[in-house]
Amino acid sequence: MSMGAYDEDEHERREQKTSSVDVSDDDDRTQYRGEVEYDSGDSTEELLDQFKQIKSGR
Repeated sequence: MSMGAYDEDEHERREQKTSSVDVSDDDDRTQYRGEVEYDSGDSTEELLDQFKQIKSGR
């Protein structure tokens, strides 16, 4: 078989392999670690003004 030749058996084998996912009951995350930070620096009015400028094409 040459490079790039279509092999239907190989296609079916890969299709079966990728279509079956083994999901265990212990895959659920029970503990979350880390932190979330966000900077809301601008006021709502400043953000609305900026949005209006973007929408108007300036």
